[in-house]
Amino acid sequence: MNAAGAPATGTRRLTTSAMIASIAEEGQRTTKAPFGHALARLAGERPDIVGLSADLAKYTDMHVFREAYPARFFQMGMAEQAMLGAAAGLAKSGLTPFASTYSVFATRRAYDFLCLDIAEPGLNVNVVGALPGLTTGYGPSHQATEDLAILRAMPGLTIVDPADSVDIEQAVPVLAAHPGPTYLRLLRGAVPTVLDEYDYTFRLGRAAELRGGRDVLFISTGLMTVRALSAARELERDHVDAAVLHVPTIKPFDHEAVVREAAKDRLVVTLENHSVIGGLAESVASSLAFARVTAHLVPVGLPDEFLAAGALPTLHDRYGLSVAAIKDLVRREL
Repeated sequence: MNAAGAPATGTRRLTTSAMIASIAEEGQRTTKAPFGHALARLAGERPDIVGLSADLAKYTDMHVFREAYPARFFQMGMAEQAMLGAAAGLAKSGLTPFASTYSVFATRRAYDFLCLDIAEPGLNVNVVGALPGLTTGYGPSHQATEDLAILRAMPGLTIVDPADSVDIEQAVPVLAAHPGPTYLRLLRGAVPTVLDEYDYTFRLGRAAELRGGRDVLFISTGLMTVRALSAARELERDHVDAAVLHVPTIKPFDHEAVVREAAKDRLVVTLENHSVIGGLAESVASSLAFARVTAHLVPVGLPDEFLAAGALPTLHDRYGLSVAAIKDLVRREL
């Protein structure tokens, strides 16, 4: 096995696991385990960096850090509450912990520990949640479709939803340098590499216009930014000019950029890998409402229901997250 957990040589039978299926489109450039490698690089520069996992190091790419710095890795077993409590203690002792598990466990199961042990004292603990939104086909027990809604109201917590490997690699050292607690929605495994084509730099709390357009404005976050860019390129064939505003930080939210771009006379479509309740769409809508700006606003997100289990491409089509579904929606709304 190589450092990313994939066979180094030889052939293997091609199979797809609903748990770890890639979100990359066919033929798309990818980078393996960008979080794990970024954390290991940062640890080489900062001896205070430590890693924790709740028995899921391989499935959160924390195994890359574990193999590089075994003495600075703590395996906590299937005890997410204990993991966050331990991370708080490590932070109080002067270390900078990154604690990884699945998003559903970090948010639903360990919320009180994140709130009172970490956020209330303002500790620099970086919680890394894998399988956010609809990135697994295992059904409601593993689909963190409401993690942003759960965490947005937590005082002092910074929330980042990266689009691709570039976003992740740049965000890791920024989050480590940030003085308070953070939550990173992790894309793991073979992660698309796209933003390097757009002269992009991750800036905490700031949105980035990746392309301009007169007809449609896509306001997107997470993996849906990659889908927005693909949809924008394909809509050009229909003579539809689409802009893309990427919002990597859900909290603090870049209200100024969102209001400025949404105030222009064009269709505004929000895209998120999250429930339409409590995530990006409602953040954009509230920003516009408080600024007294009107817009033709249409959300693309997951419905307010427990989702089905199945193959990811089928589920993304079913729930409207695919590029084809995005293009169809734009054509209907224009």
